[in-house]
Amino acid sequence: MHRPPTTFQVNASAIREERKAAGLETSELAERAGISRRYLSHLENGTRRHMKPGPYTRLCLALGVAKDDLLTPPEVPPSKEIRT
Repeated sequence: MHRPPTTFQVNASAIREERKAAGLETSELAERAGISRRYLSHLENGTRRHMKPGPYTRLCLALGVAKDDLLTPPEVPPSKEIRT
C-alpha cells in the first residue's frame, strides 16, 4: 500500500521564483496558502526545508503549480569514472 510522504523537501529558490512570477508579495502568498508570512520567509531563504503535506498542497494550489514543481531535485550520486 502506497503511503504519502510525511514531509516534502522543498526548493527555496523555486518557491521564491514562483511567487515572484505570480506577482505576489510574501504576505499575500502566505495568506492564500494559509501559512504565516514568517514560515514562508523561512522556506524561501532555506532556513526551513521540509513541509507537511497539508501546507505544501495549499502552497502549490496558491501558486498554481504542480506538486513536483517546488520540490528539491533528488541528488544524483557522482558517477565513478573508469580510467583505462
